[in-house]
Amino acid sequence: MSPEQQEVSLNAEGELGPYERGASLESVLVLRAEYPLLENVIALKFGGSSLLGAERLLRAANLVREAGLTRPVAVVVSAMKGVTDRLLRVGEWLGQARNLQARKEADSIAELHLTTLRELQVESTEYDRVEQELKLLSRDLLHETPLCGRVEMNGALLDRLASFGERYAARLFAAALGKTGLSAAPVASSDFVLTCDNFRDAKPHLEQTRRRGREVLLPLLEAGIVPVVTGFIGATSDGRITTLGRNSSDFSGALIAHIIEAEELVIWTDVDGIYTANPNGSAEAKLLLELSYDEAHALAASGAKVLHPHVLPLAAQTEMTVWVRNTFKPHARGTRIGSRQDGGVA
Repeated sequence: MSPEQQEVSLNAEGELGPYERGASLESVLVLRAEYPLLENVIALKFGGSSLLGAERLLRAANLVREAGLTRPVAVVVSAMKGVTDRLLRVGEWLGQARNLQARKEADSIAELHLTTLRELQVESTEYDRVEQELKLLSRDLLHETPLCGRVEMNGALLDRLASFGERYAARLFAAALGKTGLSAAPVASSDFVLTCDNFRDAKPHLEQTRRRGREVLLPLLEAGIVPVVTGFIGATSDGRITTLGRNSSDFSGALIAHIIEAEELVIWTDVDGIYTANPNGSAEAKLLLELSYDEAHALAASGAKVLHPHVLPLAAQTEMTVWVRNTFKPHARGTRIGSRQDGGVA
């Protein structure tokens, strides 16, 4: 049997990871030689509530700095809270021929991010560079919102509009990281997350996405640069922007962590972890300290607002530990998902 025909099925520690099953042995070894996996990598995903405004961006950036003191770290970001809804509203108004209203909202979204950059108070050279990047993004956004003329509304346009939130956020968060002393670079996930063309709910092609993602992300990590990756978005093989569905940024975090074979994925959000019930609606809700992959997946699949249902199957493949923690209470332990240890509730 030739190396090209030989299927990878080994799972020994330090050898071939579970996610490489099904690839030819030769292709795996070539990729590993070019982009060897790093050890003790951690991925941090931040939700929109953790990034709303300069103060919160800097709070989150300090969490990354702390994690990056001892290990390579990659970051995945959502759009700032509320921005995706506003972008989709722009699309809705365009579809109703309410072009002026759509343009005013697009202008307001652009100004929100420029204002946040000013409030970050980064040094002048960095400010000028990031401001130019944000203005280029805003130019593209306004190009999608003409003041007159009929706009054909479809899923492809809505995905292009929705993608701007993460693209703005990645640039702002990279600037916030720079202010803490970390080297960081915004990375468009559409450069490597290859998806089908089912707009608004696209599915990634995992093997091709893994290969392309490692080519983009591992050199940055090896150079000590924190990649700040846009969640939520991908692209078709011919370069058209797609999104992975609403509330899919947790899935994006797991996907990026899977690509770089992170040992841990920390999902930073605005709650203390996963509860037995909605803590806002039940006085008896208890914080769960430990969950197995199957337990957490069952909760997500049953409709509980825990995690995106695609997160846990990906994490289980490489036995990655997933944490759900509160950005605003970093001292709190949060919920650990993985191989069960001590279990229990808080």
